[in-house]
Amino acid sequence: MDCRLIFFFTSAVIAGAAVAASLSGSTAQCKIKWLFGIDCGDVSGKLVNQIQAWQVKESCVETGEKCSYELVSSAPYLIKATHTSPRTKKLNSLQFLLEQSTVCKVTGEASSEGSRDQADNSTNFCSLQNLMNGSRLTDAEGYKQFSNKWICPGFDTASCSLD
Repeated sequence: MDCRLIFFFTSAVIAGAAVAASLSGSTAQCKIKWLFGIDCGDVSGKLVNQIQAWQVKESCVETGEKCSYELVSSAPYLIKATHTSPRTKKLNSLQFLLEQSTVCKVTGEASSEGSRDQADNSTNFCSLQNLMNGSRLTDAEGYKQFSNKWICPGFDTASCSLD
């Protein structure tokens, strides 16, 4: 992988940490960057399909976190969705911004209103990561993930479960 690309993402993560540290209020937030060695159209299609597969259902008792996603909008390089965690009952607003270059760069953001406690942030992280896992994008060629506990509190301690 090109060292300039790794430097770019490392710089972006550090800059994001500075922004996150300055945030005030009661919004829990998480930001993750991913790289894929496949076309952004394929990444977008897999994410949209996974969100639709896990649409709101009458009961999440048997499906765990694999439900209560809702597609808000989808454009070639921007996907917006929500997820209501059956565990915490928190509503997460999700956004995926895709940028095609020699690789597909994806910036995922999740936020939820409420306290800034670790559980909320783990929920934000898991709402994003479960879509990556469920869509099997984690197995895609060139998959890399970049984040840290400052721009995604709970990133280093989250235990995401699809069940």
